[in-house]
Amino acid sequence: MEAIEELAVKPCTSSLYLRPFRLCYRQNGTKKFWDFMRTHDSVSILIFNTSRQCFVVVKQFRPAVYMCEVERHHPQLFQNQEKEISCLEDPLPAAVGVTYELCAGIVDKPDLSLEEIACGEVLEECGYRVAITDLRKITSYRSGVGVTGSQQTLFYAEVTDQMRAGEGGGQPEEGELIEVVEIPLEDSMKFAYDETLPKTMGVIFSFTWFQNNIAPKLSKN
Repeated sequence: MEAIEELAVKPCTSSLYLRPFRLCYRQNGTKKFWDFMRTHDSVSILIFNTSRQCFVVVKQFRPAVYMCEVERHHPQLFQNQEKEISCLEDPLPAAVGVTYELCAGIVDKPDLSLEEIACGEVLEECGYRVAITDLRKITSYRSGVGVTGSQQTLFYAEVTDQMRAGEGGGQPEEGELIEVVEIPLEDSMKFAYDETLPKTMGVIFSFTWFQNNIAPKLSKN
């Protein structure tokens, strides 16, 4: 996962996932504009393995996170937005771009429901076969409100070892390289707030939701 080589930065002239726009408008009599990007909505799934009393999350290299760290260490690289960087000299370790995340995926199949997409992602990324009836919707919210404003829907699913149907890891043909990670329940909140382990806000929020809504019932049982 961390064998990253031959890094080069080029202008993005077209993309299957991002479409940049500028909205011009008048607000309270003042002319304004705002640059934004349209992208897909998404689903994410908090997975709890009841057999092992652990959360199942994923770990993967995120180029956007990596390049944020590169810019933080070498701000001069991005001063000229039109300039191509054919070879990134003295690159940072790939580990700075690796993050822990909930199982998730974009909503790009109009013939499938959000629940069906979520079930597919759980199988592809984490290797568990879950049914729509195994899902509980937690909530939906807006992410990247200053740039994309896309909507993510968060589900909760309980799984057992018997529901494991594969290794997970994503779809290599789509460029995915995902590591499945188990976080023991007793260590989950420490993990959530450990800033040395880069993670998404979805992990922190969903672990907290679990502590408030699911954990009390477990202790009674």
